[in-house]
Amino acid sequence: MEKILTMIYPLAEGSIVTIQLFAITLLLSVPLGLLLALARISKIKPLGKFVEVYNWIMRGTPLMLQLLFVYFALPTFGILLPDVAAAVLAFVLNYAAYFAEIFRAGIQSIPKGQYEAARALGFTYVQTMRRIIVPQMVKRVLPPVGNETITLVKDTSLVYVLAMNDLLRAARTIVQREFDMTPFVIAGVFYLVMTFVVTRVFNWLEKHYARYEE
Repeated sequence: MEKILTMIYPLAEGSIVTIQLFAITLLLSVPLGLLLALARISKIKPLGKFVEVYNWIMRGTPLMLQLLFVYFALPTFGILLPDVAAAVLAFVLNYAAYFAEIFRAGIQSIPKGQYEAARALGFTYVQTMRRIIVPQMVKRVLPPVGNETITLVKDTSLVYVLAMNDLLRAARTIVQREFDMTPFVIAGVFYLVMTFVVTRVFNWLEKHYARYEE
């Protein structure tokens, strides 16, 4: 037991890096994804086409490749980023594309009659989206957004390739030093706890937004 306790401390430190990357990515990629979704369905065709191509590239190439590109390729163009900033940039750009497609589908699932009713009441486009469309869209997209968020928790382990001292790297370091697989088990428990918390939060959100059901 004492040996396990000595392993938990460095793993807990690594989990802080994991949680920070997760939180920052979620905080930035969700609003960016919503903006991309609105641009994707806008009447400005060049803008919509640009977002469509962007989403295709970001969703069609591995996140690992995007991480390596941001970290190793950008410096060749004179753009030097710290490890954390490079990881955040790659994660935000990637997940914003996934969230954009989820939000786009949610917005387009709202009956057109609601747009027409809002226009008849004198609502502007912004008021229509903020007061009528987006609240209903949020309720509909919560399950897929929750799934993507859980995936994000696990994808944070990819920063291992950037030598960031995240949860997985901390576990790997102990395994190589102690020749003991226990740290991997403990790391798995940490990930399970994080995904459990995320699941509970989204269950609460689904109940909260149930009032917007038609």
